[in-house]
Amino acid sequence: MENNLKGEKQMKNNTIKRVGRSDFVNMGPIRLRQPLPTQQIEMIDPFILLHHYGPYEINERSNPFDLGPHPHRGFEPVTFLVQGEQLHRDSLGNESIVKTGDVQWTTSGRGIIHAEGPSKEFVKRGGTIEGIQLWLNLPAEKKMMQPNYQHIRDNDFEVLTSQDQKVVTKVIAGRLNDAQGKIRSQTPVNSFMIHAKKGGEESFNYSNTHEGFIYLLKGKAVINNEVLLELNKNQLIRFNQDGDGFAIKAVEDSLLLFLSGEPINEEVATYGPYVMNTQTELLEAMRDYQMGKMGFLPVS
Repeated sequence: MENNLKGEKQMKNNTIKRVGRSDFVNMGPIRLRQPLPTQQIEMIDPFILLHHYGPYEINERSNPFDLGPHPHRGFEPVTFLVQGEQLHRDSLGNESIVKTGDVQWTTSGRGIIHAEGPSKEFVKRGGTIEGIQLWLNLPAEKKMMQPNYQHIRDNDFEVLTSQDQKVVTKVIAGRLNDAQGKIRSQTPVNSFMIHAKKGGEESFNYSNTHEGFIYLLKGKAVINNEVLLELNKNQLIRFNQDGDGFAIKAVEDSLLLFLSGEPINEEVATYGPYVMNTQTELLEAMRDYQMGKMGFLPVS
């Protein structure tokens, strides 16, 4: 990946709006990190929630991350699987094994029921599971669209490599330089998974019409020669919309996820697995699920 602006002008980094932590929360039997939302950052429109789960050691004696059938409506739940193996099933009839580096991108629309968890084979042989669960909002005009499911395998994504050969970026959604993401998103978004070896440096450009943030999953990295991201300390940076992009330098081998999107700028009402615009729509979602209008998925 060459200099992003190829000498046309000096790239101006977006200034940093807020630095956030990624503290642990309890979700039933699962303990996971929740960098979004927090008391300091309610949402980064159009991104509503980000959970960083694992690493969990999974085996026949310990399998807390087995989520049975449950509904969603009004947003796009996305899974970036960092390591491990998960089985996905849904009420559209999809069933697939999601492996390390894969991405599953569900458009829940009017309603979908899905289940995910370590495959039986993975539980039997044992291993480690880690991933990111992201909730991406849908605008009101698309909240009741036909649901859809995309599963893109790790090797099918385009990757870009920095001049120093130390930063490899997987372009998942949106566009970076000449690389196009394989995911078809319902709203304009970018999603890049960045693997940076110690000492690696790279700059990234994206539209200043987007809200953007970067999250550290592993390692230690400096953003814009200004803020150090480090596990168990500061792990998230939210950018202002006043520049062309951002720059990273890896202090240690690091893994980072960058996300940006066009703000929807609509009222958001959430309850459990539903993201709508009004409380009335939430009640309608609960009623429709109970009446079977979101489909059916048997317990495995």
